[in-house]
Amino acid sequence: MIPVVTPARMAEIDASAVDHLESLVDRAGRAVAREAVVMLGGTYGRRVIVIAGPGNNGADGRVAARELRRRGVRVTIFEATDSPAAVPRVDLVIDAAFGNGISRPYSAPALDPDQPVLAVDIPSGVDGSTGQLLGSPMAADRTVTFVALKPGLVLEPGRSLAGAISVVDIGLDPGAVTVHAVSDVDVAALLTEQPVDDHKWRSGVRIVGGSPGMTGAASLAARAAQRCGAGIVQLAMPGGRGDEGPLESVGQPLPLDDWSSEAFASIDDRVRALLFGPGLGPLPVSTLKEATKQERPLVVDGGALQADLVPLLLSRPAPTVLTPHDGEWRRLAGVDQTDRIAATQAFAKAHEVTVVRKGPTTVIAGPDGRGRVVTSGTAALASAGTGDVLAGAIVGLLALGYDPVDAATIAAHIHGRAGATLGPGLVAGEVADLLPAVLADLRALR
Repeated sequence: MIPVVTPARMAEIDASAVDHLESLVDRAGRAVAREAVVMLGGTYGRRVIVIAGPGNNGADGRVAARELRRRGVRVTIFEATDSPAAVPRVDLVIDAAFGNGISRPYSAPALDPDQPVLAVDIPSGVDGSTGQLLGSPMAADRTVTFVALKPGLVLEPGRSLAGAISVVDIGLDPGAVTVHAVSDVDVAALLTEQPVDDHKWRSGVRIVGGSPGMTGAASLAARAAQRCGAGIVQLAMPGGRGDEGPLESVGQPLPLDDWSSEAFASIDDRVRALLFGPGLGPLPVSTLKEATKQERPLVVDGGALQADLVPLLLSRPAPTVLTPHDGEWRRLAGVDQTDRIAATQAFAKAHEVTVVRKGPTTVIAGPDGRGRVVTSGTAALASAGTGDVLAGAIVGLLALGYDPVDAATIAAHIHGRAGATLGPGLVAGEVADLLPAVLADLRALR
């Protein structure tokens, strides 16, 4: 997994370096020059502009300029504090104006629309802690960053401005890191094999969700749980008929009113994990209490993600996974902090839960301090029901015995991969149906 460190932590890493700053800058600048040559496709007759700032980022850019000149590239350096409003068309622009520590707005010079750009560490004008914009950065085709990823490179809108990212080792030790970005190979390593003597009740799931007019949410969750390996899925739906879910699920209709005691008292002891909330509206505290008393892993989604749930979390006798989108997060946390990763980690630790904070980049945090970011998702997943599919995938993996943070990581990654494969115009059921193929592709990497 690729470490992700904040700019403040990166400053501490720099300060603790054994090597002199000049050596580190030299290595960083040479790495930028190597990436530039790849982007240029050679050096003969090529022209490059370097926009260099006053700090270490600018120093990296100047070393890169020196190395490129040695290879025959014609290089022009513009000072970031005195650059023209627009720069002429060249073969490559290297953005070394301001790095992760930027604290004031920066407006980059205007470029031709298709001008190739290589950013040093992070596109100048992107907040390294949050991915938010400070001014008007230029979009990079590639970014070379050092030692570790920075939050601003994995969180939007900075993520989209960074282009393809290379993390370069320049001889600095990041030390203990709590947040990591995951790749296909990382997720493949988390997957386990199904026992040869398996049977359906080793991975049973119960879903309490759905309601008149919202039956699809719980049905999609059931479908995803099955696609991720749940051996049997019970679908308990208030006001349901018992046949709303997938053909292979077991329908257990509940009364439309006062259904909570029946929903949770009648759970078979062989059910390994419980999903509560998809397709449900606002719930009374008594129903939330019934759910949180369950002595099995619990995924809380949809209508159950409300402020009254928070005081009940610490009393949970088993692992809890919360799956909020930003609106639900504001209900749970009360605020919408700009430092998305740190805020999610703090909530998870304080309330002893695993949080899957959905968005263009999904942030996962566990009660033990572990944080993970999943960047496989695309805008194609901005479609009704895809969140229900994610919740179902998580509960299915929990039923298989996965650690909650690992279950959330696997589910979010394969959910994103499936969405990216299907592309714009997908519907949620298609995402669920593609999950087994994505899992098979990942297992083939092992």
